[in-house]
Amino acid sequence: MYDIAITNGSVIDTIQLNRTIQNIGIKDGKINYIGRDIITGKYVIDASGKIVSPGFIDVHGHIDGYDYSGELAACQGITTTIGGNCGLSPIDMNEFFREQESRGFYINQAEFIGHSFSLRNRVGITDNYKKAAPDQIKTMAELAEKALANGACGVSFGLDYSPGASLNEITVLARLCAEYNKIMAIHTRLFTEYDLYSLYEVLAIAKETKVKVLFSHFIYQYGNGTMQAALETIERAMEQGLDIHIDSGMYTDWATFIGTETFSEQTMKDNGFVLGDMVVATGKYTGKFLTKDIYATLRHDYPEESVICMTGKKEDIYLALKKSYAMPSTDIGKYRKGEGHPQIAGTFPKYLIEMVREKKILTLEEAIRKATILPASLFGFKNKGVLQIGADADIVILDMDNLKDLAILPHLGQPDAKPIGIEFVIVNGEIVVKNSEFTGKRAGRII
Repeated sequence: MYDIAITNGSVIDTIQLNRTIQNIGIKDGKINYIGRDIITGKYVIDASGKIVSPGFIDVHGHIDGYDYSGELAACQGITTTIGGNCGLSPIDMNEFFREQESRGFYINQAEFIGHSFSLRNRVGITDNYKKAAPDQIKTMAELAEKALANGACGVSFGLDYSPGASLNEITVLARLCAEYNKIMAIHTRLFTEYDLYSLYEVLAIAKETKVKVLFSHFIYQYGNGTMQAALETIERAMEQGLDIHIDSGMYTDWATFIGTETFSEQTMKDNGFVLGDMVVATGKYTGKFLTKDIYATLRHDYPEESVICMTGKKEDIYLALKKSYAMPSTDIGKYRKGEGHPQIAGTFPKYLIEMVREKKILTLEEAIRKATILPASLFGFKNKGVLQIGADADIVILDMDNLKDLAILPHLGQPDAKPIGIEFVIVNGEIVVKNSEFTGKRAGRII
């Protein structure tokens, strides 16, 4: 008898890109059986008429052990999250991993070591427009190497937030990533939203260091008229042998801390950002559009509150995510209940609804491949992203016909509304979402 038996589900094969009616037996956190034989278990899930998929892997998150964000991730089918993105992470990976293993977490976690907030802050850089001195670069490299040796999956950058970061300090850390065969995840600079200089900078570094590059939330960086040119630029670089992937969310509207350089008066002016196109996502002004007074108050008194900038072209999302080297991502952050950006609860359902069911840009098998085995292969996550004997029992069971995304922007309603149709989420053989209800089971592991 298995711990869990999933019967009569339409099982997605992410390698052959097909689906067949199968039964799955789970025991001791692993998939022990897949086939048509009649099986039984201590708990039986009748998946008739439902899709059975490997659990989704979110390559760009900011959960970092925050419970409510982990709950929202699980409820949209995510079984593994990669945190520490945009240059913001724990510094001591051993300490972070020990804490997470001690208290437990709902889903699996991997973590980047972050440059632009964390490492720069640790070496004493308080001016975001200042480049690191040689001794500071040396210390950052030592800290990053320790993190990589202790299990970090790469180095992340948020160059929007540290515009003074020099080419040298970025290159040193990129080369370190390459030496460890890890990933350089990069939120590129914001010069203006209409140029590609930030892209050229990273590709030059990749060419020099041979580092594997993951461009973060590509729609937010190049979704205002430059998407086609940006993708063509990346593909030319790939033809030259560079190892490049991108991730993208399902929204053109992006969010970040109001106190960052992204929302400085000069950056706002350079990019034509309009206060009336920005809505507050967290804190006392949640749901209100920015005015001069609210902008000034938040920048001065509440710099860590988040604001959503409504911009971009919806078609650019589809243009990016249909590419074979693109993966869906949430950019999920640490938000309180009732606050935030709808990406925290709706990204993966929205991805399947729009890309597969409505637009038919991808087949269901192709879409699931991008959310499972593609990121697992990129990051070297063994036994994840597939449904086969011996694989980790990270599984999502969903009702594709009735899947519905309910999360909306905070001025319109509830940004953290959970979706309909994600019926079961299993992490390492334990049920974290049962009949669409979050169980609170801390089944995740550190990767």
